[in-house]
Amino acid sequence: MSLHKSLHHFLRRPVSRFFCKQPRASRLDSPIAVGQLLVVVSVALMQVACVCTDKAIAQTKPEALDAAKRATHFLTESVAENGGYLWNYSEDLELREGEGIVQTQTVWVQPPGTPEIGMAFVELFNASGDVQFLFAAYEAARALQAGQMRSGGWQAQIEFEPQLRRKWAYRTDPRSKRSKDQSSLDDDKTQSAIRFLIALDVACDGQAPVVAEMVQHGLDGLLNKAQLSCGGFPQVWTDQSIEPTDRPKRASFPVTWPREYPGHREYWYRPTLNDDLAPTVMATLLAANAAYDDPRLMNAARRLGDFLLAAQLPDPQPAWAQQYSFALQPIWARKFEPPAVTGGESQGAMTTLMDLFEATGEAKYLEPIPDALDYLGKSLLPNGKLARFYELKTNRPLYFDRQYNLTYNADDLPTHYSFEVPSRLKQLRERYNQLSNGSDKQSNSRTIARSKVREIIAELQPAGYWRTETPMRYHKHGGPTISMRQTSRNLRYLAAFLRDN
Repeated sequence: MSLHKSLHHFLRRPVSRFFCKQPRASRLDSPIAVGQLLVVVSVALMQVACVCTDKAIAQTKPEALDAAKRATHFLTESVAENGGYLWNYSEDLELREGEGIVQTQTVWVQPPGTPEIGMAFVELFNASGDVQFLFAAYEAARALQAGQMRSGGWQAQIEFEPQLRRKWAYRTDPRSKRSKDQSSLDDDKTQSAIRFLIALDVACDGQAPVVAEMVQHGLDGLLNKAQLSCGGFPQVWTDQSIEPTDRPKRASFPVTWPREYPGHREYWYRPTLNDDLAPTVMATLLAANAAYDDPRLMNAARRLGDFLLAAQLPDPQPAWAQQYSFALQPIWARKFEPPAVTGGESQGAMTTLMDLFEATGEAKYLEPIPDALDYLGKSLLPNGKLARFYELKTNRPLYFDRQYNLTYNADDLPTHYSFEVPSRLKQLRERYNQLSNGSDKQSNSRTIARSKVREIIAELQPAGYWRTETPMRYHKHGGPTISMRQTSRNLRYLAAFLRDN
């Protein structure tokens, strides 16, 4: 029996509708004081408002479901390539791009590509029980199956044309010594794929063996091949390891470091925090543990947390670097990423530690945060942002000019990279205070306003897509365009509304 047919036996029922409970009216046998009358009137008005809200929601839910179904039909029938997705399309679908122009049978893994759209389908299925969304999610999973590496993870994109596929060591293809077996954790590539597949596996109640096997192969690669002995993770991993057996216990500043780029020196195999690698890997490990309750997963999560404890630099800069050597010292990565303390990834490191504290209750994961918050608070730029890079020991913000010369001047920056990042220190401190005071775990749920849902429904085009005037970056096409980031966001809004009402 095909998976599609077998899944009919494991579908969830649509979520129940919840309505406001109306208090029973009381008999008033005695004169009513003004205050009592006001209370009665208030209650009556609340009852009327509740009934009106129930009626409005009851009217909106079918429309929300219909909008999600029409958008899903458009995606699967008109946009998808072998079940997968890119980032942006022209409105006529003639121009396509991921992180670059795409003119071949290629789909994207890196968000907002295939896993992000697939996750929206899973959330819609969980909220509605409608099999259209489950089948759409399964087709996205099949696209990922074609792109999973032998080492367990994924690259930024998946090639479907035979000539292009030969470059990569895809699991579904014959072995070749010339193909590259390289799995990437950069920009949430492998992590987003695994999280989507976990969610789909759970939604299928384990009745999709292909999906379950992909998840396990991915997790095995993440735990057994990617995670370094120090507990950190590299940008990429393969079947080969170049990690030394001896390692220091604490991060330190290098005595000196080159002011000119010395070359990449295969930095991608060394511990990194770049592009929020730590919080996305931690989210993946915790999601997998919630689904499978495997002791290996919490052990890996704790090892990542212990790495962050060890990787915190000493005073006077008790935060984190973007890229480390195996000796746990800041090093160069790309030619515009010098050895430095990082304002951006340091915030991600604190988020990761708080996520792990919530999962384990182990206080040691909160201990580095106050010093880091205080240091970064004193390092804010006049515009309220944080520098991407602070010079080691002096704490001066570092920049590059367009010729990639290291400088303290921000007047002639390259445009492809953010050298200043938004500060999230206020939110991080509030969360730390709640956790350290014993407050309950923060809730990720939020109420989706009916007005927002009505807006999303109204903006859906008759063909089943949302249009935007945001230009296509690589085609230099000014719009209208179809953005997968906007599409996934709107679908998840609709899913949350259907789930909560």
